[in-house]
Amino acid sequence: VQLQASGGGLVQAGDSLRLSCVASGRTFRLIRMGWFRQAPGKERELVARMYWSDDSTYYSDSVKGRFTISRDNAENTGYLQMNSLKPEDTAVYYCAADRRRVGVFEYWGRGTQVTVSS
Repeated sequence: VQLQASGGGLVQAGDSLRLSCVASGRTFRLIRMGWFRQAPGKERELVARMYWSDDSTYYSDSVKGRFTISRDNAENTGYLQMNSLKPEDTAVYYCAADRRRVGVFEYWGRGTQVTVSS
């Protein structure tokens, strides 16, 4: 499975961005997807996760109410809609996917930079 993330950029505080993650390969075996981010000098953190079996979601407290994770099965694409962006959202964002419900994510895409200016 290969993942390709895109959609990052430089925006102002309060703006919106939508990140995309296109999956290719044996995608039919994937059951969950996550979006992580890593800011300079900080550890990578999970910001959103979705189980494809029931579309249940998880959001970190820092993004809850502002970010939405979703997917398009037909396009094998996952999305992270980010609204009301804040400077503290600045980070490299990564998408990840897995064939299992728990554990470290198996497949990772290259990061896409999101920079939010104040």
